[in-house]
Amino acid sequence: MNFLRQLYKTFTLAELRRGMLVTGRRLFSRKITLMYPREKTPKSPRFRGLHALRRYANGEERCIACKLCEAVCPALAITIDSEERADGSRRTTRYDIDLFKCVYCGFCEEACPVDAIVMTDIHEFHMEENAQRLIDKRGLLKVGEKYEREIAAARAKDADYR
Repeated sequence: MNFLRQLYKTFTLAELRRGMLVTGRRLFSRKITLMYPREKTPKSPRFRGLHALRRYANGEERCIACKLCEAVCPALAITIDSEERADGSRRTTRYDIDLFKCVYCGFCEEACPVDAIVMTDIHEFHMEENAQRLIDKRGLLKVGEKYEREIAAARAKDADYR
């Protein structure tokens, strides 16, 4: 009996007609397409995009070279080298993120005890050469300085959930 029913559906093109009915119902309904470069959808304050390293208000970088972000990274995309300063504190000499390896999970951001590494809401970035996939400490600090207001605002908006 099941075979006959399947044979009937095949020859009468039942699935095709059902699909055309769905298309016909949606044909005259309101469109939800956005014209992307001009119109953008709102993003959550927790959106995970391009990485940035932050500084304190006095200009000193926040990263204390604890290497927790390097340890927690599932893709092994973060490389950190550090050295001790004259005052006994540790700071990074090298902080590289391989953007091709990164899976944008946000674990590095969550593991950081001083809120040094953050993921911004920047998703419109590209690389033209293979060497640009590695973003170094200087580049991360530059992103952090440029978007500090937006980062701080997103952090403040999300503070209740942290």
